[in-house]
Amino acid sequence: MTPTPVARRPWHPLHLLLILALWLSTLGNLPLWGALWGLTETHGLRTWLGLIGFGVMVLAATTVLLCLVVWPRWRKVGGLVLLTIAAANSYFMSTYGVVIDPTMMANTVQTDVREVRDLLSWSMLVVLGLGVVLPGWWWWRQPVQQLPALRLVGKQLGLAAVAVLVTLLVVWASFQDLASTMRNHKSLRYMLNPFNTVYASTRLVVGQTAQARMPLQSIGQDAVMARTAGAASPSPLIVLVVGETVRAANFGLGGYARDTTPQLRQLQASGELGYFSDVTSCGTNTQVSVPCMFSHLGREAYAQNDVPYENLLDVLQRAGMHVLWLDNQSGCKGVCDRVAHAETRELKDPALCADDECLDEIMLRVLPAKLAELQAQAAGGRPAAGTVVVMHQMGNHGPAYYKRTPKDMKVFQPECRSNVLQDCPAQDIVNAYDNAVRYTDHFLAQTVTWLKAQKRPTAMLYLSDHGESLGEKGLYLHGMPFVMAPKEQTHVPMALWLSQPMQSHLGWDKTCWQSQTRQAVTHDHLFHSVLTLAQVKTSLHQPQLDVFAACTNAARR
Repeated sequence: MTPTPVARRPWHPLHLLLILALWLSTLGNLPLWGALWGLTETHGLRTWLGLIGFGVMVLAATTVLLCLVVWPRWRKVGGLVLLTIAAANSYFMSTYGVVIDPTMMANTVQTDVREVRDLLSWSMLVVLGLGVVLPGWWWWRQPVQQLPALRLVGKQLGLAAVAVLVTLLVVWASFQDLASTMRNHKSLRYMLNPFNTVYASTRLVVGQTAQARMPLQSIGQDAVMARTAGAASPSPLIVLVVGETVRAANFGLGGYARDTTPQLRQLQASGELGYFSDVTSCGTNTQVSVPCMFSHLGREAYAQNDVPYENLLDVLQRAGMHVLWLDNQSGCKGVCDRVAHAETRELKDPALCADDECLDEIMLRVLPAKLAELQAQAAGGRPAAGTVVVMHQMGNHGPAYYKRTPKDMKVFQPECRSNVLQDCPAQDIVNAYDNAVRYTDHFLAQTVTWLKAQKRPTAMLYLSDHGESLGEKGLYLHGMPFVMAPKEQTHVPMALWLSQPMQSHLGWDKTCWQSQTRQAVTHDHLFHSVLTLAQVKTSLHQPQLDVFAACTNAARR
C-alpha cells in the first residue's frame, strides 16, 4: 500500500514576507555590508553594534516595502522580481564598483543586445543561480494560507506600521553615527537593495513622463551664418568626433607614460593640432554626457532640467548648415532626432565588422556616400553654408575593451580578454584599454587624412563623453554619481585640428588658437565654441564659455 504523502503546512502570508525581507536585507545586500565593514579599520563592539542596528533598520524598512507592494495576486511573481533585482544589483556593484542611481537606471533602459552580451559571464550566471533560481524555486513552491481579504489587509498594514516604528526607533537611537556615515559616504545610499532600484526607477519614470508631456522648446531662432562662403570660397566642413569612455589619464598627448597617441603627436608636432589637457565631462555615462554636451544649459542647469529643448545641432541646421550624425554606438540619446542620421554598427563590411559590431573606421567608409545623400536631399540641391558631421565612436566601451581594436593593432600585451575585469591582472586590463585608445588615435588620424583631401576648409574637434575607472579604488567602468565620481571618470581628452584653409577662412592666428588649449575647459564650452568654429551667430552664444572667443576678437581687429 502506497503511503499518502503528507501535505505541507501552508505558510502564514506575513511569515513568508518576513523570510523574503530577511533574505533581501542580508544576502541580497552583501555589497552594502562589505562596504560598511570596510569603513572602519578596527572592528570593536561599537562597530558590531552599529552594523546590527543598521541591519535591523534595513530589515524593518524592507518589511515595510514588502507589506506595501507584495499582495496575494502577484506574490510569487513579485518575489521573483525582487530576488532578481537584488542579485543583479549585487553582482554589478561587487564586480564593477558601480552604484544604482537614476542615471545608471537610464543606462540600463538604453542598453542594447550588444552591450548585454559584453556583460554576460559565467560568474554572473552563478550569482543569478544562487541568488534567484534556488531561492526563487523555493519561494514559488511554498503553499500559503488563504486569509479573508480584509483580515489580510489589516494584518499586513499592521506589520508595516510596526516595522515603521522599529525603523524610526533605530534611526533615533543611532542618528548621529548614521547621519555621519551617509554624509561622508554618499555611495552607500545607492547600494541599498531593492530601495536603490525603486528610487532610481521612480525618478526616471517621473522625469521622462514630465518631459514627454511638455512640447519641445525651440532655441536659437535668431541663428544665422556670420559669414557665408562665396562661389570662390567653398563652404567649410567640420567633423565633431564624440569619443566613448576615453579618460585623459591614458591619453598620450596628456603626458601618459605610454605613447598611446603616436599619430596625433605627429600632427601636434607639425602645428596642425592642439590638445586640451584640462577638460571635465558633463556626466559619467553616455546617457547623461552626450545630451548634456550638446545642450545650451550647462551641466548644473541640465541636471535640474525637466524641459525638452533643442540642441546645438538644431541651431546649426537652423542657421543654414547641413548636419549629419553617424553612430557606431548605442544611439545619439535624442540629440540627432531632427537632423540626418545613420547607424553603422550593424553593417556587414567583412574588413571592419564582425559579430554585429563594427570598428569605428566604418564611419569613414560610409561618410562620403552619406554626405552625397545629404546634399541631394537639400532643397534644390543647393550647397549649404557649411557642413557639420558628428561621428559617435564605439571607442573604449567596456568591459570588453579587447573587442575595440583590430588584431594587427594590439601593441600592448598581454591584454585582458574577459568581460569580468576582476578576473584579469591589473596590467592586462590597462593593456587592453590602451590598445583601444591607440586605435582611437589611428581613427582620428585617418579622419584628418580624409579631411585633408577635401577641397574646402576643414576642421576636426574630438571630445570624449566621459572617462573610465580601471580598478582604482576598487571601481571599474563608469557611471558613478557626478558629485562622488573619481577624476578618472570625469577628466577627458579633447583635441582640435584645423586645416590651413580653415584657419584662413576663420582668420585665426595659429599661435592664438593653439594657446587656447591651455584653458580649463568643460563640456559646457562645446556648445558655444562650436558656434564660433562654425561661424554661427545667435544670442545664445556666451563668450565666457567660448574657447575661441579671443581668436575671433583678434581676427576682427
